[in-house]
Amino acid sequence: MEAGYSRLNQLTVISASQGLSAYAERTVPHALERGVVIGHDHRHNSHVFARLTARAFLDRGFRVHFFPQIGPTPQVPFAVKQLKAACGVMITASHNPKNDNGYKVYWENGAQIKPPLDEGIAACIEEHREPRSWDVEGIEHDERVEDVTVPMMDAYFAEAQKLVQDVELNQSTLLQYVYTPMHGVGAPFAARMLSSFGLPPFVAVPEQEQPDPDFPTVSFPNPEEKGALDMAKSLADAQNIGLVIANDPDADRFAAAEKQRDGSWLMFTGDQLGAIFAAYVLEMARSARVPDAKLAMVNSTVSSRMLETMARVEGFYYADTLTGFKWMANELEALQNQGYFIGLGYEEAIGYMIHDHVLDKDGVTALAVFVQLAARLHAKGQNVGDYLESLYAKYGYYTSANSYFLCPDPVKMDQIFLRIRYGTAEPDIERSEYRRTHTGDVLRYPLTIGGFPVSYIRDLTVGFEMRD
Repeated sequence: MEAGYSRLNQLTVISASQGLSAYAERTVPHALERGVVIGHDHRHNSHVFARLTARAFLDRGFRVHFFPQIGPTPQVPFAVKQLKAACGVMITASHNPKNDNGYKVYWENGAQIKPPLDEGIAACIEEHREPRSWDVEGIEHDERVEDVTVPMMDAYFAEAQKLVQDVELNQSTLLQYVYTPMHGVGAPFAARMLSSFGLPPFVAVPEQEQPDPDFPTVSFPNPEEKGALDMAKSLADAQNIGLVIANDPDADRFAAAEKQRDGSWLMFTGDQLGAIFAAYVLEMARSARVPDAKLAMVNSTVSSRMLETMARVEGFYYADTLTGFKWMANELEALQNQGYFIGLGYEEAIGYMIHDHVLDKDGVTALAVFVQLAARLHAKGQNVGDYLESLYAKYGYYTSANSYFLCPDPVKMDQIFLRIRYGTAEPDIERSEYRRTHTGDVLRYPLTIGGFPVSYIRDLTVGFEMRD
């Protein structure tokens, strides 16, 4: 959040909202009457940005379905779908550092926008750069603004009840677990979701339970980051509790760690949780008599291929998509329109979409489903790590070693990828030789990395894919 057209600030929020509202009015039938859904998290300026967004849509003639208080990201895509709104906006920067904020757009189907919508919206923003109004005084009292918090959240929790498997087991479980919302908005929503499943309440990390936009106890408010769950694990150790669960600050992601029998902590990766959810969703679908061939699950191209193997063995439909839930959610919705049952969409960055009531990642629902599974396993004297090992035994062992490098130099970054793609003269690196007839260049990907053979290459930039 800084001054300038390349940063998020009051001016760019107004411009974005003016352009988005103009494009929605132009392209969505009955957009003004259907209205826009607007929500926001607890970050610095989110409150103001949400109201500036509402002001721009009101000036355009829209109805505004408003969440005036802080809330989780999944409430907006849920409400867009439930209310059949024209579009939705969530002001959030998810798990980004404290100085960031963001503007997340959903279309009329409740999924994030994808091309060519983004291009059309961007063009409309350019046409509406000059702000019409900065006045947000009394926004909530405008007759066209409706506070939808109570009816929408009631409906959200009611829809999630479809995922409850054994309420008596849930109510009787002796499972204990520590929870942290990472200084975010998740605690009251996670508590209500767990209660609606009949599950016992969590033990909260007190220093991280309340929303705080400065995230004072973590350097980076992302449950995936090394050390992010240290306070939760320390509390669990002190109280002899063997399970830690977490949401990121806007509660659209979910993470978990479990103490193993040797006393060590297993921090589940995003892909491991994806496999666990996939197997459990398959169990739930079968108990609901959903035919395997009509069950659909997807993940993104940066996620594990274990889900693909599970689909091949079990017979459910599988697809992978480009990175991001805008692709996965729209793919799952298209499959649902073809008669498939939406089972799971996931990405290795701890994002999980379970069921179809939210066409985006939903950490609150994922949390309750995970604890429900853990409670069932606990009743059998097992833990989630055991469950994961049983999946490896059945489908094969898959591992991921994801990390990242920060490179502020775009030229150097281009050189790195050109070297991977087209190779160099190093004699000790065996490389492919694929000549592209339409361009005349030769792709020379490494065929081994660290001594291990490369079995799969997919380069979306040039449109190349190779297996074995």
